[in-house]
Amino acid sequence: MKDFRADDKSDLASFGYRQELKRSMGSFSSFAAGFSYISILTGLFQMFHMGYGVAGPGFFWTWPFVLAGQLLVALCFAELASRFPLSGGVYQWAKFTGNPFLGWMTGWIYLACLIVTLAAVAMALQVSLPQISSAFQVIGTSDDAESVAINGILLGSILIAISTLVNAKGIKLMVLINNIGAIAELIGIVLLIILLFLNRVRSPVEAVVDIEQIKSVGSSFPDLKIFLAATALTASYVLYGFDTAGTLAEETHNPRTKAPRAILQALLAAGTAGLLVLLFALMAVPDFNMPDLGNIRGGLPGLVKSVLGETTGSLFLCCVIFAITVCTLAVHSGAVRLMYAMGRDGYLPFSKSLSAVSLKTQTPVLATLICGLGAIIVLAVNIQFPNVFALVTSIAILWANLAYWIVVALQLKNRLMSARGDSDTNARFDLGKWGLPINILALVWSTFMVVNVSWPRPETYGLEWYHQYSAWMYTAGLIVIGICIYYYKSLKDNG
Repeated sequence: MKDFRADDKSDLASFGYRQELKRSMGSFSSFAAGFSYISILTGLFQMFHMGYGVAGPGFFWTWPFVLAGQLLVALCFAELASRFPLSGGVYQWAKFTGNPFLGWMTGWIYLACLIVTLAAVAMALQVSLPQISSAFQVIGTSDDAESVAINGILLGSILIAISTLVNAKGIKLMVLINNIGAIAELIGIVLLIILLFLNRVRSPVEAVVDIEQIKSVGSSFPDLKIFLAATALTASYVLYGFDTAGTLAEETHNPRTKAPRAILQALLAAGTAGLLVLLFALMAVPDFNMPDLGNIRGGLPGLVKSVLGETTGSLFLCCVIFAITVCTLAVHSGAVRLMYAMGRDGYLPFSKSLSAVSLKTQTPVLATLICGLGAIIVLAVNIQFPNVFALVTSIAILWANLAYWIVVALQLKNRLMSARGDSDTNARFDLGKWGLPINILALVWSTFMVVNVSWPRPETYGLEWYHQYSAWMYTAGLIVIGICIYYYKSLKDNG
C-alpha cells in the first residue's frame, strides 16, 4: 500500500515548507469543510428575506445563474488546488501563479473577507433564534430594526467566542464537529425538501413564473435592475467559500487528489440542495402576499414554521442553529489557516507569533484568537447601524469575489503565456483543452460579480449615499492598508 503520509510530507517540503499542522482529514472531511462553509441551512435561512424582499419569488432565478458562474471559478480552483496543495488556498495560488506581492494582496483581501464572513455568519443566529423563542431577543423587540441589529451582534459575538475555543483545541475536534454537522445538515436538507414538497400548494411553474407579469410585459423575469440587485444578495452570499478544501490542504491526506474533488463536490451538492429547497419553499408558500416573507422577522424561518407547524418548524430551526454553529467553525478555521500561511511567509506584522503552532494542539493558537477578535470588532463597529446585516454580508461577498478575480486572472495570464513552463506533472486534476475557455468565462463571471455586488444601490446598502458607496470606500481603504503593510515589511526585512 502506498504511504501517502510520507508522500504528503515530501510533497510539502518541495514547496519549501515543513509539516507542522496535523494531517487528519480524509475525503469526507475535506468535502464537509467546504459544504459546511457554504451551508445551505445557514445562508438560505439567513438571506432568503433579502432576496425575496427585492425581487419576490422571481429571485429564484438568481440561484441557477450564480451557481453556473461560480462552478466556472470552482473548476479553475480545483486545478490550482491539485497543483499547489498548501494551506492558505487562494493566497498560495496567487503567489505561485503571479508573484509575492499579488499573493499578498490576494491573501490580505481574502483574510479580511473571511473575518467579515465570520461576523456575518455568526449574526445568522438573529434570524432563527428569536423565532424559536422570544427569549433570545435579549435586547429590545423584534419590531425595532436597531434592537434587532444590536441583539444580532450580541448573539454573534457569543458564537464567535465559542468558535474560537473549539478551533484553539485543534483540528481533530473541529473535524469531528464538522463531520457530524455536515451529515446532520444533509439529512436535514433532505427531510426539509420532502416536507416542503408534500405541503406544496402550487406547481413549480406557478412558483417561479409570474403568469400575470408575462401577460403584462411578456416576461416572468424581474426587471433587470431588480434581478441584478437580487443576484448581489442571497445566492451570491451563499455560493462562495467552496475553496475551503484547498485552504485546509496541509491537514488533508493526499490533497492533490482529494482537495480538487472536494471543492467541486461541495459546490455542486450545496448548490443543488439549495436550488431544491428554494423551489419547494416557493411551491409551499401559502400566499405570496404574506407580509413577513421579505422581512427579517419572517423570511424562510417564518415560512417553514407556517408550512410545517410550530413544533416541526421549531425543530428544523434547531437544526439550522446547529448548521450556523458548524458553518462558523468552518469559516473560522479557514481564516486561521490563511493567517498562518501568510505569517509563515513573513508577510504579516508579528508573523512569527501568528504562525507559531502549539505543540499540544498542532494549531496556530494566536491566529485563532486574532481572527475571532477581529470578527467581534467588525460587529462592534457597526453596532449603531440598523442595516448591519446587508452591509456586512455584501462586503464579505465583494472581497471574496475580488480575491477570486485576482486568482483566475493570474491563472489565465499563465495559460496565455504557457511558454513559462510552469506545468506540474504531479497535478491530479487538469481541465485539458477546456482549460482556456473555462478560465476566460470564469474571469468574465468574476468581473461581473465584483461590479454587481459593489454597485451602490439602496436595496443592498441603504438609503444614505455614504452607505451606498461604503463597499468602494472600504475596499479602497483595505487595498491601501495592504500595500502599506507589504512595503513596510519589505523595507524592514531588507533594511
